[in-house]
Amino acid sequence: MVIEHARQAGRKILMSGGGRCNFTNMYAEPENYLSANPHFCKSALSRYTPWDFIALVEKHAIAYHEKELGQLFCDESSKDIVKMLLDECTAYGVTVLLACSVTKTTARNGGFSVQTSHGDLSCESLVVASGGLSIPKMGATGFGYEIAEQFGHTITSRRAGLAPLTLSGVTQEQFEGLSGLSTPVEVSAGGAQFRGALLLTHRGLSGPAILQISSYWQLGEELIINWLPDVPDDEALIEHKRSQPRSDILSWLIQALPRRLAERLLALAQTNTGLAKPHQRLADHSDEALRGLLQWLQHWPIKPSGTEGYRTAEVTLGGVNTDELSSRSMASNLQPGLFFIGEVIDVSGHLGGYNFQWAWASAHAAGECV
Repeated sequence: MVIEHARQAGRKILMSGGGRCNFTNMYAEPENYLSANPHFCKSALSRYTPWDFIALVEKHAIAYHEKELGQLFCDESSKDIVKMLLDECTAYGVTVLLACSVTKTTARNGGFSVQTSHGDLSCESLVVASGGLSIPKMGATGFGYEIAEQFGHTITSRRAGLAPLTLSGVTQEQFEGLSGLSTPVEVSAGGAQFRGALLLTHRGLSGPAILQISSYWQLGEELIINWLPDVPDDEALIEHKRSQPRSDILSWLIQALPRRLAERLLALAQTNTGLAKPHQRLADHSDEALRGLLQWLQHWPIKPSGTEGYRTAEVTLGGVNTDELSSRSMASNLQPGLFFIGEVIDVSGHLGGYNFQWAWASAHAAGECV
């Protein structure tokens, strides 16, 4: 039996991937996950791979495609994935109780007693698959953590992951009027580096590259942006000067960046690099000045004021301490018959289908033991 407090099954699945559900990633590996114990996810991921879930998708004749970097999406709708899972439940005699809230859980007679809005239930095994704190408007709560703590488990420090970053003060003013512009970048923080699109917003920075790095960035730290990830080295602008000395910096820069963003960065360059009159011909700038400009554009420091928080975060970093769980079965080491799977555990994936794959793999691991 599945107890679901929402009125609709799989709401987070339905909204994912712009309504087409990025249901897995073909290249999911342990390195794509964050946890206090980076080895914890290895067993479950190795025993239920992306190809196992793909086989289930194909069994139900759901058309899908790879968008990029191994990310698989439904051709039609995320509703296909929810229907597939509910059809599997029906095939195996699983009852799904919707709009059913749990009021109390008690260990009793070698199993559990669960008081719900649909009446009292009893079971031998209890699997907590309630997710984290991300996107409360979808019904996310801390219920899973409360159950864990009730049975003696500890919860590692939690924070929003895969979330847009906010800017404030002078830093925010630097990008005023540029909301909606997007460009490919490379971002670095906390020992991690990601390449992808950056989107300027009214409140700060978003886009795939920013969402990825947000899981590694810590409040108070600087983020380093490479605005020109395809420019090979510090000599690129100097070489362009030699071949086209009458050209100017802006003409070269707008080949890689939106014009308004390029103009803004050049204006900031006058303050931050001492580059005089960036609209002059390349021939009028020294090699040293051009080299300094390029280094600044490729190692541009920015200090975000925070993240957008759980309101828009795609995952919750941290969770049930993996030291207190079996990595093979997801079973509690403290309470027989109790299991935790998915996002409620201190395992969080990168953007791009990795968190769904952890949900499937950890559920499979628990399912083999329940």
